[in-house]
Amino acid sequence: MSSMWSFWSLWVMFLVVLNMGITFSLFLWAPRAKVPVKSDGTTGHVWAHGAVREGLNNLPRWWIVLSGTMFVAAFIYLWLFPGFGAHKGRLGWIAHGQLAHEVAANDAKLAPYLEHFRLRSVEQLAHDGSALQMGKRLFEDNCAACHRRDATGNQALGAPNLTDDDWLYGGTGDDLIASITRGRAGMMPAWKGLGEDTVNNLTEYVRGLSGRAHDAKMAAQAEPIFKTTCAACHGPNGKGNPGIGAPNLTDSIWLHGGTRTDIHTTIHDGRQGAMPEWDKRLRAEDIRVTAAYVYSLSHKQDEATQ
Repeated sequence: MSSMWSFWSLWVMFLVVLNMGITFSLFLWAPRAKVPVKSDGTTGHVWAHGAVREGLNNLPRWWIVLSGTMFVAAFIYLWLFPGFGAHKGRLGWIAHGQLAHEVAANDAKLAPYLEHFRLRSVEQLAHDGSALQMGKRLFEDNCAACHRRDATGNQALGAPNLTDDDWLYGGTGDDLIASITRGRAGMMPAWKGLGEDTVNNLTEYVRGLSGRAHDAKMAAQAEPIFKTTCAACHGPNGKGNPGIGAPNLTDSIWLHGGTRTDIHTTIHDGRQGAMPEWDKRLRAEDIRVTAAYVYSLSHKQDEATQ
């Protein structure tokens, strides 16, 4: 391994010397180069049928001085910083070291805020401007990909709307922290095995639960099936079960869409959804302020009345 690293170090050094050597040689040669010209000072190249002729002038002094300065700066850089093979640079600078220094400086600035966040509940932080500002940024960086930037959800992904008061797993501060920390995994089994007629009847029954137009006769035929099969998760009245993330079927909020086709597809083919765990990526304080931001989105009316 060491011999390989020596080879690549020498290879980089060779390329640096070759490129800078050629460039510097051209820099020294160009001002002294003798280019043949005609008596009028032009090179003989013409355009537009001789109306435009190519002249020849010496490089301006400012350009020579500036270019020479850049070469000196390049040599100084290679002496001070890594870049010349395995040479670590006089200053001992490395990108990882600078990043660690900046992260430590940032953590020192954040420490008082994090302590403040740690001592307050999600419900309290939902009224804290600094917590909401940080939570909003964390939400946009980590959660918006599924829940959208405005947190209104995405039916195509099964990502719920976080701005209403309908919660699959509960909407308290502790519930939100648990969802973000540990993630959630929801699964609606496929019921196509019950037969197409039964699935169609259940579709009408579910539409009736939410007060939508439905076929009452078909819904009546599905009621026994719902109360013996679907009620295990959604409850006998279809109100849902936050303990397992079974949605309330009696309101007008639909995770995967509430059209007749959407409901039929959900019953027939089932649904699967997963909310990833974020405790490996976010600190506990980050999760707390993110939860506070989400909590504030669904309690804007509460804030308005305070």
